[in-house]
Amino acid sequence: MALYSGLEILKAAREGKYGVGAFNTNDMEITQSILEAAEEKRSPVLLALSEGAIKYGGRPLIDMVIHEAKVASVPVAVHLDHGSSYESCMQCIRWGFTSVMIDKSHEDEATNTKETARVVEAAHAVGVSVEAEIGRLGGIEEHVVVSEEDAVLTKPDEAARFMKNTGADFLAVAIGTSHGPNKGKGRPFIYHDRIVEIANLIPHPLVMHGASGVPQTLVERFNAAGGVLKEAAGIHEDDVRKAVTEGIAKINTDTDLRLAFATVIREVLQKDPKQIDPRKILGPAREEMKRIVLDRLDVFGSAGKA
Repeated sequence: MALYSGLEILKAAREGKYGVGAFNTNDMEITQSILEAAEEKRSPVLLALSEGAIKYGGRPLIDMVIHEAKVASVPVAVHLDHGSSYESCMQCIRWGFTSVMIDKSHEDEATNTKETARVVEAAHAVGVSVEAEIGRLGGIEEHVVVSEEDAVLTKPDEAARFMKNTGADFLAVAIGTSHGPNKGKGRPFIYHDRIVEIANLIPHPLVMHGASGVPQTLVERFNAAGGVLKEAAGIHEDDVRKAVTEGIAKINTDTDLRLAFATVIREVLQKDPKQIDPRKILGPAREEMKRIVLDRLDVFGSAGKA
């Protein structure tokens, strides 16, 4: 199957009031877990690579992800997550990505608009869709570091102006989520009224970053296996289910897969300290990540949409 653009997948999701998972991958096992789950659930999906993942895996990782996406039996887009520059976005397009994110949300609105519009002009010329961001999420992800006092909710009028002036295809909005597993004590508060206000002004698919659920059972298993992860809390699945009916069409998930991966590897090696076979270490981790993805696709409402 040919690769899809991000917009082809997400436009249908926005109209159908369901969400599509954008799952970050860094290696073969993560990629397989995502695609196997997507095929089992008959769900469209985005395979997301950050600049950190690209630096880690290089061209072999990119070629493997694109190949696996192309042979999948469900719609898949290969997406650059949090592209830091025009040059980074252009390089990914040359490599075969069908969707890119340019993230200049840390700049003033004029700079964000100018740089986003540059990427949009070039990407659209070759059929690649563009995600942009306005407003700032708290937390840490790759090169993105935003303190709590600097996190700013997306303003609806600014979002409408920004999308009109840039021509971007879908928009990441700051509505109370944050990157990483340590989102503070208790259940993070999601500003659903803000999602609705933004969605009423722009028809574009909206994106929820920092949306991992951080299952407490996994946190407990991780800590029991020698890990140290305290006060970790994710976005409640009820908030996600509600958000997709309000305009959120793309839901980013990375921390949940990292947590599943690390937890099972710790458990395997703790149970069998002599184990040195990578297949017997990574195989169970792959299965646990697949289980996470299967659960997420049900929460997003994308199962059966392929």
